[in-house]
Amino acid sequence: MNRLTHVLGALALCATALPAGPALAEGGTLVIASTQVPRHLNGSVQSGIATAVPSTQIFASPLRYDETWEPQPYLAESWEVSEDGLTVTLNLVEGATFHDGEAVEAEDVAFSIMNTKQNHPFQSMFAPVESIDTPDTRTVVINLSQPHPALLLALSPALAPVLPKHIFDDGQDPKSHPANSAPVGSGPFMLEEFTPGEAIVLKKNPNFFIEGRPMLDEIIIRIIQDPSALLIAMENGEADIYPFMAGSQEIRRLEGADHLAVTPEGYAAVGPINWLAFNTASEKLADVRVRQAIAYAVDRDFITRALHRGVSAPQRSPIIEGSPFFDESIPAYDVDLDKANALMAEAGFGDGMELTVDYIPGPKEQQQTVAEYLKSQLKKIGIEVTVRAAPDFPTWAGRVGGHDFEMTMDVVFNWGDPVIGVHRTYLCSNIRQGVIWSNTQQYCNEKVDELLNAAAVELDPAKRAALYAEFQQIVATDMPIYWINALPYHTAYDKRLQNVPTGIWGTMHPMDMVSWSE
Repeated sequence: MNRLTHVLGALALCATALPAGPALAEGGTLVIASTQVPRHLNGSVQSGIATAVPSTQIFASPLRYDETWEPQPYLAESWEVSEDGLTVTLNLVEGATFHDGEAVEAEDVAFSIMNTKQNHPFQSMFAPVESIDTPDTRTVVINLSQPHPALLLALSPALAPVLPKHIFDDGQDPKSHPANSAPVGSGPFMLEEFTPGEAIVLKKNPNFFIEGRPMLDEIIIRIIQDPSALLIAMENGEADIYPFMAGSQEIRRLEGADHLAVTPEGYAAVGPINWLAFNTASEKLADVRVRQAIAYAVDRDFITRALHRGVSAPQRSPIIEGSPFFDESIPAYDVDLDKANALMAEAGFGDGMELTVDYIPGPKEQQQTVAEYLKSQLKKIGIEVTVRAAPDFPTWAGRVGGHDFEMTMDVVFNWGDPVIGVHRTYLCSNIRQGVIWSNTQQYCNEKVDELLNAAAVELDPAKRAALYAEFQQIVATDMPIYWINALPYHTAYDKRLQNVPTGIWGTMHPMDMVSWSE
């Protein structure tokens, strides 16, 4: 076995030491402002910001990551990877308990990984996991069918919450289990109250397995769906931190508040892409020429420069442009209305058509504003667009996950490695009714599957890059999605806060080190 460099014997050292700085005050309340409404709080069966922020406070995971992309111990105090890459052994910390007092044991970790594999939208994340052995209560041996270069990253808090087997393994459907909304974990905070659509109240876990943490007494996640009200709450001190802020007006306005700091740090692993997705099973959009025509009609530069006031960066690929796997030669589909109209005529829609576009409620500038722009722009190629609003996020997710849409605006993350965040959107096997952020476009190309499956096991970075380059060229032709821009995520926070989570996962990371200065 090849022992990794991050094998530590003392769990007290499992995360970065608290940095020197202002004196830290123990206790206090942190109020997080959010526009998104979670359906429940279990990140094992649901992806997305709304679930991940509370889930990573309630549930611990095998590993956690520092700001340099290096894995750090968490529930696993050490780990080993075999020379052939087919076995990963996790050595669990001693003394960790769930919030109900039951010990965290190897069987809980094994159950949780398999539960995530079977029920999470990111089907490729744990696809190579064939079986998991638990030779004793503190040893977890993950057996892989093939090397999996993304596995350690997949064991992060936002992606691999460890569930109590004695609660979740009772024969009920994991996706609708009642404990998803009243979860028991082993993380730094315990659920006190969950009022859907309003607030989530988390209390300090007094028996957290890392000594001296968490620093805070309480975290309150306030759901404020009115963007104006949210900004006012930040300005008058009713809320302390606003993560995943993407609107240009919001960013500029809160930059002007003397008591607030605003930073783009904390989203390195997120890779957020704003895009227009097509339901390729729709009779109107099944013809690739219609999808390409729409791509030629939409002006990506106008969206980023004018509608987003220059804070967004253009994005022309399913892989975030800052990734080493991004292919610079991917076609951009620059605006060409003549070509767009010709493609519509070739597809038999020279007389036009009608289409409906949905959008995620909440981030207006990135979603609703672009959807309304499409209404005017696509009229130039004979497409009458109806913009369909949703009253809340679960309604939108139900429509899109249920394939009840023609076009939709969407925001989808790369999640650090293409295996985790990109494959799920394009694999034929991930067309899953009722699961948001799976292959909701119902797109299927066997060559794409072949390339992605090869890239998932390729350990040579150059060879992986070549596989992903060919993949990008194919999907750029098939156009199941028109990629628009990378979201300009920022975090605004009270300057008195210390150790604000600005690592690769931002607030989708345990906030056990966050505190107020004295």
